[in-house]
Amino acid sequence: MRYDLVIFDNDGVLVDSEPISNRLLAGYLTELGHPTTYEESVRDYMGSAMHRIHELIEERTGQRLPAEFDDTFHARVFAAFEKELRAVAGAAEVLGRLAREEIPYCVASSGSHERIRVGHRTAGLDSWFRDENIFSAEDVGRGKPEPDLFLHAAARMGVAPERCVVVEDSGLGVRAALAAGMDVYGFTAMTPAEKLPGARGYLRRMAELPATLGL
Repeated sequence: MRYDLVIFDNDGVLVDSEPISNRLLAGYLTELGHPTTYEESVRDYMGSAMHRIHELIEERTGQRLPAEFDDTFHARVFAAFEKELRAVAGAAEVLGRLAREEIPYCVASSGSHERIRVGHRTAGLDSWFRDENIFSAEDVGRGKPEPDLFLHAAARMGVAPERCVVVEDSGLGVRAALAAGMDVYGFTAMTPAEKLPGARGYLRRMAELPATLGL
């Protein structure tokens, strides 16, 4: 099937940020008295919007994270991005291929607009995106696994949900895409396929995407 819109998750799909973010998140939560390993951070928070982290901590401990949590965490993440962040291998080539084939694409991320932009600039992907094809959970209020973000992106791009395909690397993202009525391919560079149930298929390398889409 030739889709009318390709929707990319950002962290772990376009930029290799998940190891950095989850290392820092685990460390910060532990520092605040909520002992968390890297593996637990990946399991519980990968693909989440910030509000979900707050909600899970309060649900589990009865305690609220400090008011400055988001700003402090993002400052640490952005500093690490400047030193460590790279694009996912093959991402720039795939974006170039979609552009040459005139297939619309966008990014729909649980991260903030600032985080998306900082990541793209640092990883060298900023030339492929404009404000018009960047969407964040900030835009809709409810992040993944709710379908709101993907439905918002499709509506703004002028494409019916059933004509969209999503590339995701988190279980929350796959659930959100399915709830939005979209096809979804699981990206398994970091997440095993068995943790992405319901995907139409799976990609180990981003370079596999054009053939998967029939280009």
